[in-house]
Amino acid sequence: MYQDYRAAWTQLTAPGADFEVVTTNVRGVDIRTYANAPGSLRDLWLSTAQFADRDYLVYNDERLTYGEAHQRVASLANWLIDQGVEPGDRVAIAMRNYPEWMQAYWAITSVGAAVVGMNAWWIGPEMLYALEDSTPKVLILDKERLDQLGEHRANVSDIKLVGVRFPEAEIGVTPWTDVVSGDTQQPMVDIDTDSDACIFYTSGTTGRPKGAQLTHRGCVSNVWSMLFSAGLQKILGIQKGLISADDEPPIGCALVTTPLFHVTANNCAAQGTTLGGGKLVHMYKWEAGEALKLIERERITAVSGVPVMAREIISHPDFAKTDTSSLMTLGGGGAQLQPDLVGKIDQQVATARPNTGYGMTETCGIITSISGDHFVDKPASCGPAMPAYESKIVNPDTGEEMPEGEPGELWVRGAHVIRGYLNREEATAETIIDGWLRTGDMARKDEDDFLYIVDRIKDMVLRGGENIYCAEVESAIFDHDDVAECTVFGVPDDRLGEEVGIAVFLKPGAAATADTLREHCATQLAKFKVPRYFWFVEEALPRNASGKFLKRELRESLDISNAH
Repeated sequence: MYQDYRAAWTQLTAPGADFEVVTTNVRGVDIRTYANAPGSLRDLWLSTAQFADRDYLVYNDERLTYGEAHQRVASLANWLIDQGVEPGDRVAIAMRNYPEWMQAYWAITSVGAAVVGMNAWWIGPEMLYALEDSTPKVLILDKERLDQLGEHRANVSDIKLVGVRFPEAEIGVTPWTDVVSGDTQQPMVDIDTDSDACIFYTSGTTGRPKGAQLTHRGCVSNVWSMLFSAGLQKILGIQKGLISADDEPPIGCALVTTPLFHVTANNCAAQGTTLGGGKLVHMYKWEAGEALKLIERERITAVSGVPVMAREIISHPDFAKTDTSSLMTLGGGGAQLQPDLVGKIDQQVATARPNTGYGMTETCGIITSISGDHFVDKPASCGPAMPAYESKIVNPDTGEEMPEGEPGELWVRGAHVIRGYLNREEATAETIIDGWLRTGDMARKDEDDFLYIVDRIKDMVLRGGENIYCAEVESAIFDHDDVAECTVFGVPDDRLGEEVGIAVFLKPGAAATADTLREHCATQLAKFKVPRYFWFVEEALPRNASGKFLKRELRESLDISNAH
């Protein structure tokens, strides 16, 4: 089975083939990149004009064709230029997964500006930090995000605001309808392949989020890697006689289940579907029953979110009576699909095969991909690194490469890797060494070069696909006068993968409770970062010789039944 896999891989990446890999020098480092990938996201978007009559964006009863979307994107692009937005500038988006999100994304990137993806769960101080860090000229937002910004709006008064789906006119906010009803001629702009296309914030180990600088090369390479993965499965399907070489695959239709301010939804689901002229179906919020209705109504072909979403779909009471025959893939990213879920998807969804990808914000999307028979055969694996990557497993302390099968830190180098962290030269230098990205994840490779993520080096909780760095939560708790010591860690959770837990040692005479500390956290952190589990200990937290808290030992000694 794996000999055929390698042969198909070689066929697709050979000189002259669609996914030929070449070496080019970027920022002084020779990296792998795809010879035939478009030069920018602008090029990718313009190539979809051929699909003018097809449905593109669907939300509730609203439908927008590619032709209508191109008109609005061009109008917004011209409006941005009229506001003084130039290549290299930044424009922020802060809203739910409304259809306007992707329209704004294409308009901003098509004029050479970088999208600043604002986490829609952030509260005022978090929004203010990102705006002051990224200094966008324009902020496109919905009413909920304007309300969250609240009193901090005065601190960013120089940023022009565009309001999406505001119930009524707001002073100082230009309505979305005004900016998408103008010139429909796409402006001509030259874009540097290695310039920033997007700034997505990833929680920081030092307590503040870091703005990852995703480039046009990185984003387009991610789409090409996804196309490569699909092409690989097609060749293998032809070889096995499951499909004919002449079969035309159905037009893709993706259910957008996770936030568009993350690479999982934006770079993987949305961009990949868009390039093929497919349809994106949006949800106001995730709900498995509603997802099943949309799968049947819109003939969804692909659902990819965090693993819990796939589990909730197949275990929902309406699953058996819903027509899911359009589904071709069902899986997830943001966390490893549990091996039992891989088998359940394969057995319970007649037309769909399980799939997953492992990746990071820092790689503009996927590093690896695995699906179908190979995923069923290796359910604990996340697949091999895509062709535009070099990968190696190293000893995190010495940097020496580990033998096959031995765990170490996964390092990758290639076209996908970000340019760095905005305004964080030291963090960039620590994370990217001679072009190699230190992923912070412990992994091993098997004899087929398939990767397995076995542990995490970073001090991080992965809750439902959201990275929560412990230091950020600890900083918020330490800000409370009653707290002497605290340490944050992940608590296993069947639904979300992990929940946030914290052990707290209070100052003598202090009377803080779990509820008062949660309320305190909620004034500084988004809701999903607020600890679910509190343990109050009666003596100082255990430390090692260098003074660091012994988190693993502490976590293992705590009984969840005693948590508050």
